[in-house]
Amino acid sequence: MRVRFLEAFDFKSTRATTIAYQAGMEMTVPKRCGDWAVAAGKAVALPKPPRRIEGEADGAEEIDG
Repeated sequence: MRVRFLEAFDFKSTRATTIAYQAGMEMTVPKRCGDWAVAAGKAVALPKPPRRIEGEADGAEEIDG
């Protein structure tokens, strides 16, 4: 899940682990983390970025033919 954090958010993935996200970070996080952050009002969900396949034309190259 891709989110942008609006406020600092601490995600406890296990009892012994806490991942701290800072306000302004935009990244892919585990779905559970994203859901909790959005529900707490500390993040907004973002659309998935388009997939880019290596070697795929991006439209900028000229077609030889």
